[in-house]
Amino acid sequence: MRTEPSDGGGGDGEMAAVRKAAEAGGAARAAAPAARFDLPEVDDFTRPYWAAAAEGRLLLRRCRAAGCGAVHHYPREFCPSCWSEDVGWEPATGRATLYTWSVVHRNDLPPFGGRVPYVAAVVDLAEGPRMMTEVTDCPEARLRIGMPLTLHFRTERPAAAGPDGGGPGPAPDGGFAIPVFRPAG
Repeated sequence: MRTEPSDGGGGDGEMAAVRKAAEAGGAARAAAPAARFDLPEVDDFTRPYWAAAAEGRLLLRRCRAAGCGAVHHYPREFCPSCWSEDVGWEPATGRATLYTWSVVHRNDLPPFGGRVPYVAAVVDLAEGPRMMTEVTDCPEARLRIGMPLTLHFRTERPAAAGPDGGGPGPAPDGGFAIPVFRPAG
C-alpha cells in the first residue's frame, strides 16, 4: 500500500493510509482482539512446568549424566552443558538474587503497554541458573545488583478465558501462572 508522505506526527499522510486500510477492510481486522505476546505455548514437554507454576512451584531441569549434574533454566529436553538427554524436573527453592534489570517505560506489544513502567530483569537462581523474569513490588530506587529476591506468581488470563475460566492455561481459572520475583523479606 502506498501512502502520502508523513512528518511522523500523525499528520494527513498517516490519516490517508488509515482511511485506505479501512476501505480495504482493515477496520474489521483492527476490531479483532490484539495478539498476546506474554503467554506461553504449552506443549507436552513444558506441560509439567506450567502445571507446577499453576500450583505455585517453579521447576528446573537437572542433568543426571555421570559427572555433570548441571541445573538449567529455561526448560530444555537436553543438558546445555554436556548435551545429555538424561535430564529431569526438580523443584526450585524460589530464592534468587538480582543480576541485572531495565525499567521499561514504553512497550507497544499487547498487553505490555498497560503494565509500564515495569522491571524486566535477569536473576541468579539459588540453584545456579540465570532466569529472565520481572521484578515486582519494588520501587526503582530500591533495586540493587545482588539484592535477595523471592519467587511469586502473576496470573495472566488469555482473552479467550471468560470470567469463570475456560482458557487454555493450566491454572484453575484457565490462565497461566507466570513466575516473577519481588524483594525478599
